[in-house]
Amino acid sequence: MKILVTGGAGYIGSVLVPKLLENGHEVFIIDKFLYHQTSLLNVCHHKKLNIIRGDARDQELISKYLKTADVIYPLACMTGAPLCSQDPWSAKSINFDAVKMLLDLKSPHQRLIFPTTNSGYGIGQEDRFCTEETPLRPISLYGKLKAEIEGIILSCENTLTLRLATLFGISPRMRLDLLVNDFTYRAVKDRSIVLYEGHFKRNYLHVRDAAKAFIHANENFESMRGQAYNVGLSDANLSKLELCHIIKKQIPELEITESKTGQDPDKRNYIVSNEKIEKTGFLPDFSLEDGVQELIKGYQVISHPFFSNV
Repeated sequence: MKILVTGGAGYIGSVLVPKLLENGHEVFIIDKFLYHQTSLLNVCHHKKLNIIRGDARDQELISKYLKTADVIYPLACMTGAPLCSQDPWSAKSINFDAVKMLLDLKSPHQRLIFPTTNSGYGIGQEDRFCTEETPLRPISLYGKLKAEIEGIILSCENTLTLRLATLFGISPRMRLDLLVNDFTYRAVKDRSIVLYEGHFKRNYLHVRDAAKAFIHANENFESMRGQAYNVGLSDANLSKLELCHIIKKQIPELEITESKTGQDPDKRNYIVSNEKIEKTGFLPDFSLEDGVQELIKGYQVISHPFFSNV
């Protein structure tokens, strides 16, 4: 198939794109390379890879490369509540307007598979799993934009959305501002984590399993289309404090300090059911423990905390 990936050099894209090429697809990447990343250099030898340095908001550019695409993965995004609150205009133009433009330009037969976020559930209800039928109550601008565009996407033909859990793990376009990645970095470098809202729970997913979910959604598109799917580790609905103790098992000298100050801008505190996508045959390959072990090794390579979206 011919696949268009906006933001294809990002945290998910730089894991997903090599897999797509490995599976024989022709891939067109549109990315601004905003963070000066070199994450696709290892696949530049592929004859079926096309890299276009450009903006996902550029209608003329998008129209040109959209014409022949069978599948669209709109990954270009200002990801996370802090980044969106810093620049709300850019957040709306990239996370909402650019995706709406894709929907307006695409043909009904073209598939669009979009990543939303289960942070849209906001403050959940204690001991009650959030399913795809649970009302979305996003707190941050990031969550609100994702939830709003998801509603529009699912009203269009040949679309589906993946409500991704909090991602973790090593990617060629590394990010340290994700919770597991951040906590593990602090554990490796400082042997100390200062924790606030330690009882707040959320779900987690390895970045390679996120890439796997995009491939799974395309391979099972006819039976999955028109719906939203939570994607995460069903055995990892964990509090921040529980996460710290998982890290401590691999770094025993880690000191964990709980603070009464500080708060999550997304107010994320929920547990999530991933049963719906599991019934389609999707199961993650990597546990949270696997990811922590991988990160500990990766942080022997990374020596500076500049791999971030903020």
